[in-house]
Amino acid sequence: QVELVESGGRLVQAGDSLTLSCIPSGGKTGDYAMAWFRGYSRGERLFVASIRRSGSTTFYDDSVKGRFAISKDDAKNTLTLQMTRLKPEDTAVYYCAGAKNGMYTGPLVRAYDYWGQGTQVTVSP
Repeated sequence: QVELVESGGRLVQAGDSLTLSCIPSGGKTGDYAMAWFRGYSRGERLFVASIRRSGSTTFYDDSVKGRFAISKDDAKNTLTLQMTRLKPEDTAVYYCAGAKNGMYTGPLVRAYDYWGQGTQVTVSP
C-alpha cells in the first residue's frame, strides 16, 4: 500500500517563498506521474502542477505558472513544490498525488491513484 506524506506547510507572509515535500511510503517517485493539488474547502482538489514519471515534462495551472516549480528527486524518493511570491489566495491545503499511468500529467482527480493527507499553507497579507 502506497501512502503519500506531505510536509512543509506553514504560515508565511505574502511575497515569501516556501517548499513543500512529499515522500511516498511503500512506493517510489520513479514509478509514478506525480502532482500537487490544493483545496480551499473540505474535499476540494484543484490542480496545481504535475510531473511525468520520467521527470522530463511538467505542467502548471495558470494561477501558479512562473511562481511555482514542481520537481522530483528519484534518488531521494522525494517530490517537491517550490513556491515563490506567495499570495494570500494561495492559502489552501496542498495535496500530493501519484498516478500509476506515468505519462499522465493532467488535472483530473480521478486519474490519480494515491493521495496524501495534505499540508496547510497559509499566506498572510
